[in-house]
Amino acid sequence: MAVTLTAICPLVLLVVLWIKRTKDRHEMEQHSITPEGLHSLLASNQDVLVFDIRQPLDFLADSDIIPGALRLSPKEVVENPSLIPKEKDAVVYCTCPSDKTRRAILHGALAMGFLRVKFLEGGLEGWKARGYPVEPYQEPFHLDTGT
Repeated sequence: MAVTLTAICPLVLLVVLWIKRTKDRHEMEQHSITPEGLHSLLASNQDVLVFDIRQPLDFLADSDIIPGALRLSPKEVVENPSLIPKEKDAVVYCTCPSDKTRRAILHGALAMGFLRVKFLEGGLEGWKARGYPVEPYQEPFHLDTGT
């Protein structure tokens, strides 16, 4: 009996992990857009808002921005979610180094009621890697030092 339980428990755990991973992957796909997809939307003058939500230090290191994108720090979005209209399609990008980071940001966005939000696959680097236009950000921004 104990041997059977010892064999079944890891199998059940693997099935549960596989289901969670499949659900997470589907959720990420549903709320992602490729650089090509965003470029097509912008070129066809679709009514979509683009937000650069990189951390201030990341932004300081690379101040290029997608033309037409609005700059918001993640802290601003958390403190005032109404900065991103929930009734409009929005694409956000950052310097998300992994799916884990993007997934955490997505879960936060969905918890705040952002159902029409998509994340740019590959972030700004993915956009630039395909040769799409960027422009230097000219507006002043606050470098949050935690004080």
